[in-house]
Amino acid sequence: MKNNPRTLTAWSFYDWANSVHSLVIVSSIFPVYFSATALNEAGGPLLDFLGFPIKNTVLFSYTVSAAFLLTALLSPVCSAIADYSGRKKAFMKAFCYLGATCCGLLYFFTRETTTFAVICFGLSLVGWSGSIVFYNSYLPDIATEDQFDRVSARGFSMGYIGSVLLMIVNLLMILKRDWFGNISEGMASRIAFLTVALWWVGFAQIPFSRLPNGTRKDRTAGGNYLLNGFRELRSVFGQLTHQPLIQKFLISFFVYNMGVQTVMYVATIFGSDELKMDGQNLIILVLLLQLVAIPGAYGFSWLSARIGNTYALMVAVVIWIGICVGAYLVQTQGQFFALAAVVGLVMGGIQSLSRSTYSKLVPATTDTASYFSFYDVTEKLSIVLGTLLYGLIEQVTGSMRNSVLGLLVLFIIGLLLLWRIPSQKIYRVRLETEEVS
Repeated sequence: MKNNPRTLTAWSFYDWANSVHSLVIVSSIFPVYFSATALNEAGGPLLDFLGFPIKNTVLFSYTVSAAFLLTALLSPVCSAIADYSGRKKAFMKAFCYLGATCCGLLYFFTRETTTFAVICFGLSLVGWSGSIVFYNSYLPDIATEDQFDRVSARGFSMGYIGSVLLMIVNLLMILKRDWFGNISEGMASRIAFLTVALWWVGFAQIPFSRLPNGTRKDRTAGGNYLLNGFRELRSVFGQLTHQPLIQKFLISFFVYNMGVQTVMYVATIFGSDELKMDGQNLIILVLLLQLVAIPGAYGFSWLSARIGNTYALMVAVVIWIGICVGAYLVQTQGQFFALAAVVGLVMGGIQSLSRSTYSKLVPATTDTASYFSFYDVTEKLSIVLGTLLYGLIEQVTGSMRNSVLGLLVLFIIGLLLLWRIPSQKIYRVRLETEEVS
């Protein structure tokens, strides 16, 4: 039954569970620890990674790109198999446990184990992003369309609140190390990676206990799961070719999301390298950013209810264009704090609204995991190309500010592409009018 309060609450708790990875591992403590630890014997940033010389910040960007490329290759096949077998939740669990285990292994990250840590970091991203495709696909299964924006915003808000709570504990360990037996700052950071694993797995049991497994397909077709999974994928792809609105949305989402996700993944590194901010200020900055994102998610949900999803997304993209201009010009830590506040307001809103907009465009079907795998592939490939572009521009020009200009162009193109998509409110009224006539 859709709109069951207990099921919706349980679903939201996966955001609560997994968002600590985004905050602690991707955005704050790990990047700061990585910058301070991933150094050569002379203490310089140029590393020897698997026989290739590479700057540590560029290696960080490329690791994100490689992880999401792998996820983009895996998720369509896995989701199609999940739809066919009715084992959506089993796949969600497998990716969740992979990601959490790799977070726990980051406890062993030292200068001597940098290569091992980079691999673990990459696999934690695969586990996190792989589980999200199945998590997102539950939205049209458990809620009606009129609830998509609100439920999606609630999930992101739960994620921000949960991650902030754990982050406060981790921050106390780093800032008040005497309370924890005078451990070193490095040890406090490594313990933080371990707490992410425990938090993620522990709270994930709430949605795992309440969410349905999925609907199993008719087995009369014969063949094994892999072959039928590919057939399922081909079937859904064929359906997508006859749905122009979904195609237009995915193309525009691909472009503007390149900018959104890249900013989120490299913002901490930007503050550290370009503005020389110390680790503690960066961590506090990211923590405050999460708190600002909560009203942002609900604010854009409110805005979409009044002007439609498409126009609300266009407002968000215009703000991101302004953020890129600000990032290129920013010179002081105070300016960077102000800019981060704006990022926080629009960050949760554009992510939540993108997910709910796609949910509204997906037709009534039991192949939700397969449909959302295309959304996931679009998202992951945009991260791959966005972070790759960012890293390449920095590598060629030697400046992250020039990379920001590349992101600015992406947002402008994304805005123009969104312009081609009618507002969902207008589109639904048009459909209803055509049906009556």
